[in-house]
Amino acid sequence: MDRTHAFGSSTPFSLGVEEELFLVDPATGAQIDASLAVLERVGPVDGTVERELHACQVELITDVCSTADEAADALRRLRAAVVATGAGILGAGMHPAALPGAIEITDKDRYAHIRHLLGDAVADPTGGLHVHVGMPDPETAIKCFNALRRHLPLLQALGANSPFRYGRDTGLASAREVTMRGWPRSGVPRAMRDFEDFCASSELLCRAADVEDYTWFWWKLRPHPRLGTVEIRALDAQTSLEDLAALVALTHCLARHAATAPDEPDPAPELLDEAAFRAARFGTAAELPGRDGSHRPVALILADVLATVAPHARELGCEDALDATRRLVEHGGGAGAQRSAHAIGGLGAMLRDGVARTRDT
Repeated sequence: MDRTHAFGSSTPFSLGVEEELFLVDPATGAQIDASLAVLERVGPVDGTVERELHACQVELITDVCSTADEAADALRRLRAAVVATGAGILGAGMHPAALPGAIEITDKDRYAHIRHLLGDAVADPTGGLHVHVGMPDPETAIKCFNALRRHLPLLQALGANSPFRYGRDTGLASAREVTMRGWPRSGVPRAMRDFEDFCASSELLCRAADVEDYTWFWWKLRPHPRLGTVEIRALDAQTSLEDLAALVALTHCLARHAATAPDEPDPAPELLDEAAFRAARFGTAAELPGRDGSHRPVALILADVLATVAPHARELGCEDALDATRRLVEHGGGAGAQRSAHAIGGLGAMLRDGVARTRDT
């Protein structure tokens, strides 16, 4: 693996945010394979609109931002640019009603190779929210990466936004998490000793997986030397930009804290895996295991974390956005909003509500 990197090339702890959105019929919310048509019609934008692995999705990518609110505003403009093409958009971890295998793979060499390598593991599109935090140097990047691992279950619980799959309630808060478990190199990697350890282990895994580089690792969290960031990939795509800003603010503050706080004992990987599943199963109502295996409710874990990162929120200018994470717990997050809309008007009403909230927030 090439040891060159871009760490330190941008302002330390700057932000970049990517969201994978479903393209849908604007009236019904039905999934449509329209990414090529959208890209041909979208006007000039600040940021980037990209085609995704599946033709029913686009990825919206901000330029480098300073705060969570700035990133949310950038995504608001990108969403509006996509809607202006005539397409509807839906922010969710999975499309709630699309049938299994009802997809078209985007016509790109990389995506064709992914389809070849993964087969039916990619049969169901998933929508993720990815947060990049700029790192000043490789050592800080690895320290931040190692420490953030223990916070991923909390972030997943708060961001769970895919309770429905194939038109039915799965009983999960995040069906995306369970779907992504079918992909190789998609979990939480071990802690790394240093940047050289990351490079050497990546070289070994690339040989084993017969892939070109670490960008073929779909981990929930990874150093990204090419961009000079640590990338958090564990979150479902969000419907509401207010919810998105809250999750980005929390991630931003946790990354800042992780880069500077004293090291803590590394959680056992089997406990992290159990916590991730419980986060996907129960969402904001989850009780997550700590290092000793005992359970604590998400609300209490979040309260402790908010107290810990409060100084960073002031420094990063995201106090209001960060405080909105409490509302996620109160209302059940995105999964709770989907179920509430479904309880009133069924699947059709839930889809229309999701399209409207993705478009208008």
